[in-house]
Amino acid sequence: MDAQTKAELLAAGRVAIDENLLGQNILSSAGPGAGKVGFFFSSGGRRVKLGTDANSPLKAIEKNGKICIYKDEKLLACGQIEEELLHCPEQAYINMTETCIFDCKFCPVPKLNGRVKSVEEVLDMIEKAHDTGKMKAISITAGVDETVEKEVERAVEVVRKCKKYNVPIGVSVYPTINSNKLLKEAGADEIKYNVETMDRQLYSELCGEQDLDFILESLSKAVQMFGKNKVCSNFIIGLGENDETVMQGIRELVRRGVVPILRPAASHPLRKDEVNIERPSKERILKLTHFLREELDQAELDTRLFRTMCLPCTGCDLGPHRDLE
Repeated sequence: MDAQTKAELLAAGRVAIDENLLGQNILSSAGPGAGKVGFFFSSGGRRVKLGTDANSPLKAIEKNGKICIYKDEKLLACGQIEEELLHCPEQAYINMTETCIFDCKFCPVPKLNGRVKSVEEVLDMIEKAHDTGKMKAISITAGVDETVEKEVERAVEVVRKCKKYNVPIGVSVYPTINSNKLLKEAGADEIKYNVETMDRQLYSELCGEQDLDFILESLSKAVQMFGKNKVCSNFIIGLGENDETVMQGIRELVRRGVVPILRPAASHPLRKDEVNIERPSKERILKLTHFLREELDQAELDTRLFRTMCLPCTGCDLGPHRDLE
């Protein structure tokens, strides 16, 4: 699987596959893919996470001990289904709060009536992941059950109690005035606050309850506190923005020292009447990721230096350094 093929798989997002080939079905509990079955496909040193859909133009079959993905009888790639640890391979990546008081129109989480894990439950999950011998990092994320301050407090408690594992710890939450200081003092290594989109009009329409300027300022302060190549942000592509807006957003984030993660938008039936999502094409994914690579290189930012959360996983995105030749 080369970068072109991975971009094509990301553009499709889903594949028709006999779910018996997947072993234990994995349901995502965070982000636009929440509530859906997904699996990691690994080939040629690259990894992609795909959803399952019997109506997808992509078909996956088992052949000679490998999983082979076809499009219109054309073989795209052969590889293996990669085992998840927690949410992704080699990480204990845990969503503490499977619900949210915010109502971003592209995200199904507020509609799923998810549960809130106790700190003790999260710590038990991490201990079990550690016992497998496969845990290389701990990553914590959360929706917002009551207040953003309480979510940060819970994340701080988890981080503080996980330093004993001596693996890098990343945290992705909604920021507060003092979240950077609290998480840094607790022992977090990397931070992710998600801008979602840098199109101001779209942001107002889709995430109007949140404050983009506050998130951007929190990201800048995180870079000052955690350092270079330690702060990133999910940046969704396919919500109705144009390429120039994306490029301007990339420039602004990179100027602040933040690494954008270009995430192809995913539609969800619970949100079909609230947002118009057009998943980006293979060509658009490649074009914008090449632009991102150029901007990162000029700013001496390198996605390969991140050790937690999405950037080392690369399953849901085309990595500007790990995937592009």
